[in-house]
Amino acid sequence: MTYNWNYPTTMWVGENRVKDLHLACNILNIKNPLFITDKDLIGLPFVKEVISDLNKHFKEIKTFSDFSGNPIGENVDEGVKIYKNNKCDGVIAFGGGSGLDVGKAIAFMAGQTRPIWDFEDIGDYWKRADEKNIAPIIAVPTTAGTGSETGRASAIINKQTGVKKIIFHPKFLPSIVILDPTLTIDLSPRLTAATGMDALAHNLEAFCAPGFHPMADGIAIEGMKLIRNSLLNAVNNGKDLSARADLLAAASMGSTAFQKGLGAIHSLSHPVNAQFNIHHGLSNAIFMPYVLTFNKDAIEERIISICDYLNLDKSFKSFLDWILELRKDLEIPHKLADVVENNKIDLNKLSQMALDDPSTGTNPKKLFLEDMKLLYEHSISGELF
Repeated sequence: MTYNWNYPTTMWVGENRVKDLHLACNILNIKNPLFITDKDLIGLPFVKEVISDLNKHFKEIKTFSDFSGNPIGENVDEGVKIYKNNKCDGVIAFGGGSGLDVGKAIAFMAGQTRPIWDFEDIGDYWKRADEKNIAPIIAVPTTAGTGSETGRASAIINKQTGVKKIIFHPKFLPSIVILDPTLTIDLSPRLTAATGMDALAHNLEAFCAPGFHPMADGIAIEGMKLIRNSLLNAVNNGKDLSARADLLAAASMGSTAFQKGLGAIHSLSHPVNAQFNIHHGLSNAIFMPYVLTFNKDAIEERIISICDYLNLDKSFKSFLDWILELRKDLEIPHKLADVVENNKIDLNKLSQMALDDPSTGTNPKKLFLEDMKLLYEHSISGELF
């Protein structure tokens, strides 16, 4: 079965929809696309097959893949040069979060003269952009985690400062998204788990963020239910296309929902991703129970309100126990100290970076520097609040 949605953008959903990639280019009048994916994917057989299929419809597909996880600003600069040198007129962003984020940023920066850091997600910085030459974007996720395919931003590390920055503009939102579960069946159990927990963090933090946004709340609740129903199935049986489709949808839903806001899970994660190159979904999973218990006073009633829908006993403890059990079943480490050596952790530096992170402002409880330090200390010792 295949489906077409039109929220939050045009979404083509179903098995083998990647075969329609050339049709998406035609709809957007893209004659010479730049195919962007990361260096780990570009050589894989299924990616070569996608590119080969595109070459049947275009003269020759240009590619850019000289980057990996946690991309830096220089990766975007290099991609923009290739885009311009080859006179490309659109971007196919293909892969996990790094491929999608870099692809979206290249499409955006191809039309700009200012440096990328001038468009950080602060106030109305996005209005600095020249919108005339922002390239059309087609996004094809191959992991079910970041939801970058339905996001209006890219996470890019400033190599000079070592800080992960959120670069924002409304036109970062791809014009067409293809959600094809067949592209995710070869994702390893480890990455399926980490990316699935990333999607869970997005939906969970969006739901818990303060403010009135019932549409985002509804999307986030359903996203959590899809993850509860399907994440373990996808990890244990990677060929389960129904579970894979659920996770792809949940990832897109998480990104759609978190326009409401995120919170300390992401505030703590971004510095660790930038400083130690830890997978973003893995760090989100590690920090999740510490932030949940820290925020308990502010979110307990909201969490209890959705337990019935998630088929959990109606208590905060039941929800927390589900998270802890899920992490254990997925073999997610319980402590930050399990993935980063203690002697490499500069608590003062990380805590300040976390406090300055844009996700901090929508945490359910107001956060101070000492709170960030305390959260890191608990995540290192393994003691919940």
